[in-house]
Amino acid sequence: MPSLQPPAIAPPDTAENDPRLGHLLGDDPEPLSAVLLGFSVEEGVVRNGGRPGPAEAPDRLREQLYGMTPDARRGEAFRHLLRHTQDLGNLKNDGSLATRQAALGKSLASHLRRETVPIILGGGHETAYGHFLGYAKAETDVTILNWDAHPDVRPLIENKPHSGSSFRQALEHPSGCCQHYAVAGLQPHSTAAAHLQFIDDQNGRYAWTDELTRSVVDKQYESLSGPTMVTFDLDAVDQAQAPGVSAPAVGGLDQDLWLHAAYRAGRCPQVASVDIVELNPRVDVDDRTARLAALTVMQVLRGLSDRREQA
Repeated sequence: MPSLQPPAIAPPDTAENDPRLGHLLGDDPEPLSAVLLGFSVEEGVVRNGGRPGPAEAPDRLREQLYGMTPDARRGEAFRHLLRHTQDLGNLKNDGSLATRQAALGKSLASHLRRETVPIILGGGHETAYGHFLGYAKAETDVTILNWDAHPDVRPLIENKPHSGSSFRQALEHPSGCCQHYAVAGLQPHSTAAAHLQFIDDQNGRYAWTDELTRSVVDKQYESLSGPTMVTFDLDAVDQAQAPGVSAPAVGGLDQDLWLHAAYRAGRCPQVASVDIVELNPRVDVDDRTARLAALTVMQVLRGLSDRREQA
């Protein structure tokens, strides 16, 4: 198995009757319900012309997540899920981007086979291709649902992967295990006609930012029929609420709709794995985007708790 660095973040020192997520995570891991895995990568972002900094994201996200208070409205069911969710740490920084993406896929495959839900903390959006490789390694067909301001179906740059190529790579992977691709949250000023044509040619689908409502978000999940990986690119959120990303979005999604999409990802039985990407702590403002990223993870966990309770 690829080598991992244990989490370096500790939960805050609080009273015994005021536990935080960091105190409960992995307290009673067997059987595992979910795992957190950091992927500290930004090579693909820089290659694609984005701002460096996403490699620092997993630990900055953890700092915020570990200090959050468990949702008391969910009672013991939510605490139970947290105890059976283990933070595995970060995949070690060894080798080229392609090598590290393959290592991420190898790490995820065993969890996917066991139906443990991986939640990957990126990193740039090149994280998503390594995420997809977990399904290829597990020989499992998958649908991809991408919440993003950009389609990310660009060709390779000098035959090298980058943050904008993940889904073209997945759709063209020789395994053929990417069954369908959907992207929601597209910005018209950030989307090339050629990229839409590529998605059309692959029988994919897309939705624009101004088309999205809670009911449309719900329908994105209700239409899923098989194992699905969901990827959350924070640059889909309006830059007033998420300034700390590699490519800020003017007129992006409202954070309430974004968090609803995250909850539905956890709640949806077809969703087998999730990633959160493109947090850039170097350009964040008062950790505003880091808190949103952490709350995105918490919403996924809340949804997963409700899924498990009603199973």
